[in-house]
Amino acid sequence: MPWLAERMAALVTLAGEHARVDLVTWAPTTTSRRHDRGFDHAELLARAIARALGLRAGPTLWRHPGPPQTGQRAAVRRAGPRFDARRAGLPRGVLLVDDVATTGATLTAAAGALRSRGAARVVAVTAARTPQPGPASPGRPRVARV
Repeated sequence: MPWLAERMAALVTLAGEHARVDLVTWAPTTTSRRHDRGFDHAELLARAIARALGLRAGPTLWRHPGPPQTGQRAAVRRAGPRFDARRAGLPRGVLLVDDVATTGATLTAAAGALRSRGAARVVAVTAARTPQPGPASPGRPRVARV
């Protein structure tokens, strides 16, 4: 996984976002998924990305109980998980890490919670993006402001 985190950190730097963030955090998975796996993919990536960028990482989000997004239809996903920021007074710039983006609902909900507690800029990076339905088209990894 270090190679993946290093490449994700390089994307953040290439996009010019490294200097605009002060903290790296992640969109936490469900409690049941974390328990089943013994870890949270997004957390492992976030901590490794933070090390690569020379930034601090920390848990800033709490995920409300609910089903995982995996396997849900797009309409159900868009209702998304609910998050709360664990504390007020977050840094102005936050890098939000998730393992996979499908509809963007998780990133949108997590970014909203971060903004509600003081983050003025939320930049997201994911390890993978689920292809959109329809004809295949080449995609490029990217860093997005959410």
